[in-house]
Amino acid sequence: MRNRSNRFFSGIFYPLALAGAAAFAVLLTTQPSRAAIDVGVSINIAPPELPVYEQPPVPGPGYIWTPGYWAWGGDDYYWVPGTWVEAPQPGYLWTPGYWGWNDGLYVWNGGYWGPHIGFYGGVNYGFGYVGHGYEGGYWDHGAFRYNSAYNNLHGDVHITNVYNHTVIVDNNHTSFNGGHGGIQSRPSENELAAQREQHMAPVSAQIQHEQGARSNPTLRAAANHGRPPIAATPRAGAFTGQGVVPARASTAVPVHANAAPPAHAGSAPPGHAAGAAPAMAPHTYSAPPGVPAGGAPAGHPAGGAPPPHAIPPHATPHPPQHEPAEREHEHEH
Repeated sequence: MRNRSNRFFSGIFYPLALAGAAAFAVLLTTQPSRAAIDVGVSINIAPPELPVYEQPPVPGPGYIWTPGYWAWGGDDYYWVPGTWVEAPQPGYLWTPGYWGWNDGLYVWNGGYWGPHIGFYGGVNYGFGYVGHGYEGGYWDHGAFRYNSAYNNLHGDVHITNVYNHTVIVDNNHTSFNGGHGGIQSRPSENELAAQREQHMAPVSAQIQHEQGARSNPTLRAAANHGRPPIAATPRAGAFTGQGVVPARASTAVPVHANAAPPAHAGSAPPGHAAGAAPAMAPHTYSAPPGVPAGGAPAGHPAGGAPPPHAIPPHATPHPPQHEPAEREHEHEH
């Protein structure tokens, strides 16, 4: 299926209500339960801020983190928990959907799978989705290499393809692009090119995951006031049991998602002390010169690769360090 994330369609407007305010939705399909994933929806009420939560451990090699987001449920926003999803094929990455301001309305732009990361509104979803591109890992000869700075690799599954590279990004929980109070970010030429590529729609597990969230009353914004009790799940559709985590209050000190970079030779770029990362402007992608946002350097089949110096050829990727006792999670790197 071709990507529909950046196309605005006209349709039938249905009146809705949210906390006494008038709202409108453009429904482009007869399947409203799928609206948050692959259908453009627009209303005049801004979505809540992104909650702070911890990431469950990766369930196995080849799983990609798909961050949580606020979806529209007809009369209120509801939280679709972040979850691990197995990539539909090697080399494909997930570009998250996002809310964007368009002619007086907030318009939902659906996510998609593709070989490169497209534009997702500059929203800092965390866990490697720092606003532009993807810092969580990259594909290398059919195997996904995980960045331990942004992925929870402390579960029962042993992940061998690991490296560590951190970036500094804006500490921002805003969940939409444009408009009053929104993120003022525009797509780069490379992100626009990625959006024109052949894409794959969300897999069935993602659609079922969104449907399950829609039917859960505790995930409604009116019920949880922006702190959903189910903020992330270990697998799509698994809303109970081990690995399900709630949102938590934000702390004052921002810390990376899992651990400080290991103090081993080869774990830090030349010219930087182990554990240090180059300073970056808010919502800027950390790709090295010549590498597009979401793109891969020469020799890599798909996007999101770290700078070539992040893992020297002679170095062996190191396992992630233990997590600190207190940390600020995914949205505050």
